[in-house]
Amino acid sequence: MSPTPTRVLWIAVLASFVAFLDGTIVNVALPAIDRELGGGLSTQQWVVDGYLVTLGALILVAGSVSDAFGRALVLRIGLIGFGIASLAIALAPDPLILVIARMLQGAAGAFLVPSSLALITSTFEGPAQSRAIGTWTSLTTGAMIAGPLIGGLLVDLASWRLAFLINVIPIGITLWLMRDLADPPRHADARIDLIGAALCVLGFGGLVFGLIEQPNLGWSHPAIIGSLAAGTVLFALFLLRQRTARHPIMPLDVFRVRNFWTGNVATALIYGALSLNGFVVAIYLQQGAGLSATLAGLASLPTTILMILLSSRIGALSGRWGARIFMTVGPIVMGVGSLLLLSVAPAFDYWWQVLPSMIVFGLGLSITVSPLTAAILGAIEPARSGIASAVNNAVSRVAGLVAVAAIGTIVGGTLDLDGFHRAAIVVAALMVAGGVVSWLGIRDRGSSPVDG
Repeated sequence: MSPTPTRVLWIAVLASFVAFLDGTIVNVALPAIDRELGGGLSTQQWVVDGYLVTLGALILVAGSVSDAFGRALVLRIGLIGFGIASLAIALAPDPLILVIARMLQGAAGAFLVPSSLALITSTFEGPAQSRAIGTWTSLTTGAMIAGPLIGGLLVDLASWRLAFLINVIPIGITLWLMRDLADPPRHADARIDLIGAALCVLGFGGLVFGLIEQPNLGWSHPAIIGSLAAGTVLFALFLLRQRTARHPIMPLDVFRVRNFWTGNVATALIYGALSLNGFVVAIYLQQGAGLSATLAGLASLPTTILMILLSSRIGALSGRWGARIFMTVGPIVMGVGSLLLLSVAPAFDYWWQVLPSMIVFGLGLSITVSPLTAAILGAIEPARSGIASAVNNAVSRVAGLVAVAAIGTIVGGTLDLDGFHRAAIVVAALMVAGGVVSWLGIRDRGSSPVDG
């Protein structure tokens, strides 16, 4: 017997939860890793960046493989690979092995989130799909709270190694839940374009590497110029190949679907703003306002709590009323929340200057995320939901990297109070632009969502 839709939803949630949990745990563990293994700031950066490079390089290929060979198969491969890499991290004897294991973990992570979302879209339809995506959003957001708390306890009371080894528990539970989950019969002509895959991995990987390392090396460094130039050329060749390949990794015709391309433009604006906001707020609260790392992390707790409480409900309402209004109002509300940070003054007070912003921002984020995801994935037929999810994930990650790379220009070189205020205005402008794009471009069911 096949699993019930409820169990499929839990499989998708837990598979994604692993990746989100690891992403928040690693930041807490970095100081302890440096104390035990050494390597300094360079090792700490690559423990984070190595994961992002391989994740970004492989995510489009992973989405295509998911569509061609089955979501359950790809999800199992991702979970097993993630578990093995987590074990290797926990046993790493030196910084080099640790970074290599993190890169392998990123490669496995590329197979998790797109496949889990594709599993939802191929199991649920209509309003039930929007409600399921809302539930997925709210529960996976719980990793943002669980990660730092679990990681901090394990680092302080035991070892940073256990903070990575704990991934094995949700992985084991997910694999057990998947014991009777089977994919539909595979198409006899299912293939992966290996040349296109190589161009995609090298091109996208070069772009991601350049954007990650640019803040450290500067735009004029030969490694940055070379990686960005090579990445651009190779990714352009990849796109050209997709026009003629018999089995394209990223079918370009998906971008003729109005809700898909409009939703991804909105994603780029909104997630670029989210990354910029998260980075600037976390740094300024420590360096400018003098909060500890723990208190700076807890400052955004109201936003996360609102996400957990509201996302499922908003997803259900979006399925009933359509995504357009939510995708318009939500980003504008986040823009208002960002502008509230202009009240931050030299005489710092979290409760009056930051907390109102976190509450309004969290409300806007809760209104936005589930409808945005549902509109984009719902615009593409379930057979191609893997690549649709992968494209959307890739867009959000690249937008975040570009925003962080541009921080120096945005804040004027120094993240003082004036720079913090400038960043808040830029975040608000990007959010409002995302809302306007959604209003102008998104069409709800019954109003031609697939026109060009």
